[in-house]
Amino acid sequence: MPVAIRSAALNDVPAILAIEQQAPGAGHWTFEEYNKLVGSGVVLVAEEAGKLFGFICAKAVAGESEIENVAVAAEFLRRGIADELVRELIRRAESEAASAILLEVRELNLPARGLYEKHGFREVGRRRVYYRDPVEDSILYALRFER
Repeated sequence: MPVAIRSAALNDVPAILAIEQQAPGAGHWTFEEYNKLVGSGVVLVAEEAGKLFGFICAKAVAGESEIENVAVAAEFLRRGIADELVRELIRRAESEAASAILLEVRELNLPARGLYEKHGFREVGRRRVYYRDPVEDSILYALRFER
């Protein structure tokens, strides 16, 4: 069955939390934080046969979007789900005339960095010793749209 990417609804938040809890590298937020983001930001989910198995969250501020969180359920890793989620987020940001998409990622999260670079994101900065457990730098990326 094909993977569908769609906007999240409030009743998707429990499944989003369950996926996030399986992903140690993802940001860990509360139910209320996800509810707020579903209502005011962009949250896309990947589903197949009615089961959610991945999501991406972003906020739009002053004509730019910022990717806040991305996670895919462990049993669905390495199937191109994150790639599809990022592609759809980019498509939507372009259609809404965003000037850029920004994000930050752990320096040693090489799979995520490769994914973003594949989609044209470029490293634009670094925050030293930004993350804890383990201590690690944050790499800042941007994908700028020509207008």
